[in-house]
Amino acid sequence: MTRTRIRRGIRFLVLALSLTATAVIGIELSSRLLDYVAREFGDGARKRLEQWQSLEKLAAKAPVRRQLRLVNSFFNQAEFVNDIEHWGEEDYWATPVELLATNGGDCEDFSIAKYLTLRSLGVPDDQLRITYVKALELNQAHMVLAWYPEPDADPLVLDNLINEIKPASQRDDLEPVYSFNGEGLWLQRLDEDEKRIGNADKLERWTDLNNRLIDSLR
Repeated sequence: MTRTRIRRGIRFLVLALSLTATAVIGIELSSRLLDYVAREFGDGARKRLEQWQSLEKLAAKAPVRRQLRLVNSFFNQAEFVNDIEHWGEEDYWATPVELLATNGGDCEDFSIAKYLTLRSLGVPDDQLRITYVKALELNQAHMVLAWYPEPDADPLVLDNLINEIKPASQRDDLEPVYSFNGEGLWLQRLDEDEKRIGNADKLERWTDLNNRLIDSLR
């Protein structure tokens, strides 16, 4: 099966996945999607998607910090695979369904899946930032999800590199560059106040991802 067919097959199924940057209602995967995933990727892939739905129900009434741990641990079970190997593209931002169906993705995919899942659980958008960083020990670009209990708080970092959720102040290995969510885009530099530089729709891949999520609802 070609990578293009994988993406098209998932994209154009009737998927009742009410997740977009501005309105997150919940996770409800259609039987048609689940049948397709089982047929093309195996029963294990279908089980992962069903576990995702179960996770939302399990965590719905849990305190936010427990929601963070549950969501972080769940998605960190997937394998890290770079985009060239996985999708044949240099930088492809996958939907959570694509990540779970193929059981693989890179740091952007992990962060986006965690962000959208926590939004579906009711965590406010202004508390979450998908954050582009430099991983200093690896000397490469990386992406994590940050949760801010208060606007000026030291955020907790959800990262596929480690399972433990630590405050940003304890992650000396990460240097922030910019962050975004459904409401905005911010430039972040060490020892400087963050600066809002516009809306997240300036990010082409973020816009493409949201368009694919919207298409799946039609």
